[in-house]
Amino acid sequence: MHKLLTDAARTLVPPRGDRHGPLPPLMLTLTAVTGLVDAVSYLALGHVFVANMTGNVVFLAFALAGAKGLSALASVVAMAAFLVGALAGGRLGTRFAAHRGRLLTTATALQAVLVAAAVITSAVNHGSVTTAVQYTLIVVLGLAMGTQNAVARRLGVPDLTTTVLTLTLTGLAADSTSAGGTAPRPGRRILSVLIMFLGALAGAALLNAGLTPTLGLALVLLVATSVITRRLSASDASWIKPQS
Repeated sequence: MHKLLTDAARTLVPPRGDRHGPLPPLMLTLTAVTGLVDAVSYLALGHVFVANMTGNVVFLAFALAGAKGLSALASVVAMAAFLVGALAGGRLGTRFAAHRGRLLTTATALQAVLVAAAVITSAVNHGSVTTAVQYTLIVVLGLAMGTQNAVARRLGVPDLTTTVLTLTLTGLAADSTSAGGTAPRPGRRILSVLIMFLGALAGAALLNAGLTPTLGLALVLLVATSVITRRLSASDASWIKPQS
């Protein structure tokens, strides 16, 4: 328990000189964003994910097999948007390969613009999800989450992919002392799962107040992440350099 709490504390407040610096708590914030937007997409946009592409592949198969309540087109559009976003994130990763702070600052700023477009679309339509609104939101949110996923991959902070928890949960069990492992970073792994859960929970609860407030919270988190990262990366701290 002591090791778990210590690791969690180190994730939230990294010690001076940590090779990932402030990236872990910033990545946890993006993990919360994932929970929020996937709550929106699944619950309000027709049972489709904009961040969890494994789910969309399965949903596509179910839809093609004739399962009710699922749209093959929505899954395909979400995956296509995500891939374009991942391409953009990959290009950003190449452009800012030497400075992880600028990479995250730029990526989250781009995400904020995309999510702002989603907020405006929802607000203009008074939260009503017509077919046009549905696919507009799937596209802009898919682009945002594809970008986030690619950038998180380039940043390379262990156990903080911000969108995928399968390997995190696997590692939590497979690397545990009960399995004969050394249980590295258990607190970080549990925090990642917990933050995703809380983001999804908040998203589902906020949807009762409307689509716009829910997307608005995601926008606030992205803007805060971008601004904070910009301020923190102004120095020559070691964490901004790419990790081998």
